[in-house]
Amino acid sequence: MLTDTKTLSAFDVTDVRRDFPVLSQKVYGRPLIYLDNAATSQKPQVMIDALVKYYSEYNANIHRGVHYLSQKASQVYDDVRVKLQHLIQANTEREIIFTRGTTESINLVAATYGRKNISKGDEVIISALEHHSNIVPWQLLCEEKGAVLKVIPMNNDAELMLNEFQSLLSERTKFISVVHTSNSMGTINPVKEIIQLAHERNIPVLVDAAQAMVHEELNVRELNCDFMAFSAHKMLGPTGIGGLFGKLNLLEEMPPYQGGGDMIHSVSFEKTTYNEVPFKFEAGTPNIADVIAWGASIDYLNQMDRSAAAAHENELLQYATSELKKVEGVHIVGNARHKTSVVSFIIDGVNTLDAGMYLDTLGIAVRTGHHCTEPVMKRLNISGTIRASFLFYNTKEEVDELVKGVKGAIKLLKTK
Repeated sequence: MLTDTKTLSAFDVTDVRRDFPVLSQKVYGRPLIYLDNAATSQKPQVMIDALVKYYSEYNANIHRGVHYLSQKASQVYDDVRVKLQHLIQANTEREIIFTRGTTESINLVAATYGRKNISKGDEVIISALEHHSNIVPWQLLCEEKGAVLKVIPMNNDAELMLNEFQSLLSERTKFISVVHTSNSMGTINPVKEIIQLAHERNIPVLVDAAQAMVHEELNVRELNCDFMAFSAHKMLGPTGIGGLFGKLNLLEEMPPYQGGGDMIHSVSFEKTTYNEVPFKFEAGTPNIADVIAWGASIDYLNQMDRSAAAAHENELLQYATSELKKVEGVHIVGNARHKTSVVSFIIDGVNTLDAGMYLDTLGIAVRTGHHCTEPVMKRLNISGTIRASFLFYNTKEEVDELVKGVKGAIKLLKTK
């Protein structure tokens, strides 16, 4: 197992796989081939150990008790905020807010910054590649405020059309929220260029980085985004916890999202004053255990050779794309020039759900359907895809088994 002192200076997928206990199991008597990483990543043993250690050794509420357990839990919990600050190169740990995940982070911004700054007739821009969680909160806000939601179109390769984006910008544009990396197509969007064009008009931008955090080393100062949302479970951490980066001056101007303990400075029946950022946005007892476990996942990522891991993932992407294209009747959906390790495809005469269920009998875990991106599928005139999404612990041998399974699905399931 990876220890606190070990560094993966040279990427060795066999060595890495030993750190993820789920990957060693069998499904239906066959070795598990886990290719649903865009839905959630698997977890290293060090994360699991950190979770158990908290509950076994120093379980206590934080920021409230003066006793030893509370003080220790508070310190370890607070250290994770600093780890996240360093991971994304924020200016201060105060710019990191803990949420339940990317979805809540986006909702927080829509409900606070959005409600305060967007009025009737104003415009909000998103993209055609968005996950539902970066569509619905803005629809709700626009319906409430009488604002207009506009969409950056995409081409047939699932790439955003920057020229069209520029034509959408106007004096009424008050906010832009765009996904960094598409969960369904794998497209890596030109978010830096979008931010630059938006800032020329003083328009703030939120980046949905849920899919990007585990694949890329993101730098919020370099991107110059105003907000960035992300989830722990996509980046080797626990479910039910995530984060929001926000520029400090913007966070300080935003009203609270929820009311309760820890987000207050003083409470009376006449008036309540609020705590400083980030605590102003973190009402109630937080998800202490999962924050602490997330810290172990961040440590794991930091000890890896991230460039070597990314190169390995890109090799898997290119290999899988090439091999699937050789199979008669298979069509790759989403052929952007810049992609992360996601391959979406359809098979002539084979229902995607049926194909996914067949692959499951072989121990191969993929995702089928619209992947919470119904507008993407509608734009491409399909109902859904089969999605194989790779992470650094996947192998070429697993790609070979996927291709073999797809051929088996065609032989068994294809209709005329």
